[in-house]
Amino acid sequence: MKSFNELFTELESRRSQPVPDSGTTALLDAGVHAIGKKLVEEAAELWMASEYESDQQVALEASQLIYYAQLLLVARGVPLSAVEEVL
Repeated sequence: MKSFNELFTELESRRSQPVPDSGTTALLDAGVHAIGKKLVEEAAELWMASEYESDQQVALEASQLIYYAQLLLVARGVPLSAVEEVL
């Protein structure tokens, strides 16, 4: 289990130190458009899980949405502090 901040740190390290055969590295290489498509897909899956699935499935889909949102921030070079400023 990792925290929100730990995930962000891990994703930033993948940007600065790519890992061969890593899905995260591949998405970072593919760019904002590819990551954005995954983010939208996960948002829809979270919505559908919220309507029809268990709480455990909702939590899983939420975690995936958070992952892609953070990955998009990392791809753009936007620090968490910038997000915190506008919360």
